[in-house]
Amino acid sequence: MASTGRGRGRGRGSGSSSLPPPPSTLPLIIEEFFIVVCEDPLVKKKLPNKFADYLHGQEPAKVYLRAADCGPRLWTVEVLFDGQGRMYLDKGWEKFAIAHGVDFGWFLHFKYEGDDVLTVKVFDGTMCRRYYYSDDEDTDDESDDDVKPCIHPL
Repeated sequence: MASTGRGRGRGRGSGSSSLPPPPSTLPLIIEEFFIVVCEDPLVKKKLPNKFADYLHGQEPAKVYLRAADCGPRLWTVEVLFDGQGRMYLDKGWEKFAIAHGVDFGWFLHFKYEGDDVLTVKVFDGTMCRRYYYSDDEDTDDESDDDVKPCIHPL
């Protein structure tokens, strides 16, 4: 009697598994994370410990923040490591926060692009993403001490 093959599953008989390897065998790559602004939005911001661990041995003195979809401008922000594995965005964070109107209760999504660059997507208190654009041709924030706000179209 011939078998119809029903009820036996797909891909059987090949002898090889197409399942991905278990998570413990995959390399740890922390490229994206988020923080919720739960205190004064202008003070230094603690980044997740797993991200700090990911950078262990290659701790940058500063990072460059880029607002997603807001042109090529990079915001230089000094990084503080406290010696206990915690990493903070420090001097320069306040300028970025002011320029993007970051407020209490907002959600910030970070993506590590390599070369110490973090792209930031900003979500306001309604949990809706804020889109910014810049009419500023200057891409180097160190040439100007003034905070030039990115513009959020209403």
